[in-house]
Amino acid sequence: MRRRAPFSPRRRALLALLVLVLAWLGWSWWTGMAITAGVKQAQMDWDGDGLTSRAELWQAVHAVRVEHTEDGSRKCQRFVWTRNDEVIRVDCRTQLQPAP
Repeated sequence: MRRRAPFSPRRRALLALLVLVLAWLGWSWWTGMAITAGVKQAQMDWDGDGLTSRAELWQAVHAVRVEHTEDGSRKCQRFVWTRNDEVIRVDCRTQLQPAP
């Protein structure tokens, strides 16, 4: 008698899709893509027109990287294109530490 496989072809396909999505998310986080770096949608205005379009959201998924730097109490986020490392913009803020 033939034994039935534990997963049907549909379940195997869904499992493979889930593994691919998780691998892509891990790669995006590791490379510092903007979509996984905690960047708000309003900050994804790469062309500076004041509006975030669908194309700019898609660029945050695959074309824009965020580099974090810290110099004392000054913390900066540098947004760069992945293809040529051209800087789009730099956002810096100073965080004051409470007095001891």
